Amino acid sequence: MKQLTQQQKRFVSEYIRTLDGELSAQKAGYKCKDLKNFAAELLQKDYIIHAIKSQLHLQIESLSVQKGYVIQKLLQIAEFSLAEEDILDKDGNSTGKRKLRDSTAGLKALEALCKYLGFSNGQVDEEYQEAKIITISNLDDNKI
Repeated sequence: MKQLTQQQKRFVSEYIRTLDGELSAQKAGYKCKDLKNFAAELLQKDYIIHAIKSQLHLQIESLSVQKGYVIQKLLQIAEFSLAEEDILDKDGNSTGKRKLRDSTAGLKALEALCKYLGFSNGQVDEEYQEAKIITISNLDDNKI
């Protein structure tokens, strides 16, 4: 594989950051009348494409997070947010009433957890049967 020049390396780094070929060529220090076409030519070269893919792969690997860690943190957020706490009066005394800490954050954490675990894929649980709602308007004489 062909070695990249320093200018090409800067172009690749800028392109990954901006996804704008013309701007990346300009920031990499290329000087020509039509930077847009020049950048398009660079982006058609196999060794430039390979360098972009390699750098993206390295960045993705450096961001890898264990699934267990994500699940644990989402559970902690949900449990903390959905825990009850005392409602205090203006003097800081308990009123005897309780409320959820932050139901919005708790529900968002549970929703994210369900998506992460694949619970929201639209499939109906085999044991679950959808309830049929009968109202006066959808009853006919034969059902009464």
